[in-house]
Amino acid sequence: MDHNSIRVLFATSEVFPLVKTGGLADISFALPKALRQLGVDVRLLVPAYPVIKQQLDLKPVDDPIPLFPVLNQAPAQLLLGQLPDTDVPVYAIDSPALFGREGGPYQDSMGNDWADNALRFGVLSRIAAYFGEHRFSFKPHLVHCNDWQTSLAPAYLHYAPASHAKTLISLHNVAYQGVFDAGLLHLLELPDASYHMHGLEYYQQLSFLKAGIVYANWVATVSPTYAREIQTPTFGYGLAGLLASRQHELSGILNGIDASWSPVNDPLLPHHYHADDLSGKAANKHALRNRLGLHHAPERPLIGLIGRLAYQKGLDLVLPVLPNILAEGAQVVLLGSGDKGMEQHLRELAQRYQGQLSVTIGYDEALAHQIEAGSDLFLMPSRFEPCGLNQLYSMCYGTLPIVRRTGGLADTVIDVTPTHLDQGIATGFVFDYEDPAILLNTVQRALVLYRSPELWRYVQQTAMRRDFSWTKSAGDYLDLYQHLLA
Repeated sequence: MDHNSIRVLFATSEVFPLVKTGGLADISFALPKALRQLGVDVRLLVPAYPVIKQQLDLKPVDDPIPLFPVLNQAPAQLLLGQLPDTDVPVYAIDSPALFGREGGPYQDSMGNDWADNALRFGVLSRIAAYFGEHRFSFKPHLVHCNDWQTSLAPAYLHYAPASHAKTLISLHNVAYQGVFDAGLLHLLELPDASYHMHGLEYYQQLSFLKAGIVYANWVATVSPTYAREIQTPTFGYGLAGLLASRQHELSGILNGIDASWSPVNDPLLPHHYHADDLSGKAANKHALRNRLGLHHAPERPLIGLIGRLAYQKGLDLVLPVLPNILAEGAQVVLLGSGDKGMEQHLRELAQRYQGQLSVTIGYDEALAHQIEAGSDLFLMPSRFEPCGLNQLYSMCYGTLPIVRRTGGLADTVIDVTPTHLDQGIATGFVFDYEDPAILLNTVQRALVLYRSPELWRYVQQTAMRRDFSWTKSAGDYLDLYQHLLA
């Protein structure tokens, strides 16, 4: 099929800059935008959370087929708008009873999961499937689902008598599966025939994500290494056998990064720079120290860390050796939130090491960009990382990443070794084992290179010249779409 005639519905539960809890939001913004630039008619389907209704000019869809009620839930209607700064159309499901709540998309303001998440995202999946049954004037050839929140759509289409669209499920993190009480099967309007070990049944419960993996025509995930890892017990979270059984219909396609992440024209940076003139990077480092109250010591390396304070992200590997890292003469700036115990420990360390360690609990988009630009090194010791975006941002900004060899980190960061330096391909520092002492040793190895300015600049420039744009990744998705629709 000619790519200029392909129609895709991209179903997602979050999209930057409207609503974001993680990397899925960034991908839901950047990939559809890049695909449209390749000629694909891709449109988003999202819930109309209050923040989306506030930010978009939404109008009711003028469609002859009435939608509702869906799954016998509260009244709702389909609205249409446009993703900011793009030509991507957005269908938003306006159901105030389901989506019009204070708090986040998945949790209330106290951090508790909404009790009716199965029905909320069952409705999102059901409406995605309606598009695949050609009930609307936009008739997609393919419904591209993302994570557990839209994973029932392939199951609905599998059992629909008038299913026309192919389905693709993208797995951004297999650890989050959307597992709910089996008694919801009929409320979700799924047939008894779907509830068995080769269907939705998951240890006497039902799993949204498993439904997507079982019933989608193809499964994709966000890096080649992660595609292999999730077929093992360690990373498969109970789904390794199922994923291995689909290995011939399983692709790993690396995420790209949006063009807004560029030190050449990033509007959130006080100073711009590029690989051939890094003076602006030093100015950003000075400005970051000013903003965060760190001691001014131009010769000292600055290490950035942005992310969830969680076991997955390996923050518990960092905490025991943070004083040692500071004793090496480095300064550390951290932005993130998560585990309350880690948050408290970090606050106490920041008090003890004022001027050397800055801790900001929460998330601040502008500060995230400024940390990427102002740091010399970026720490990302994840236990698992399906793809990861921050190591890509870091390399783009000439901030050398220190990462554990897993998932997309293994696929994107090339370790500084004598051989890789000779080949001109080294872009960061990689370690293997989940051990604070090995993490510290890798930081020390990075600081040795930092003290050789010419070699340091050579690796910085190598990293900055890598192409992590969405153009290649979008092309890989387009190839996959064409393969599915052939």
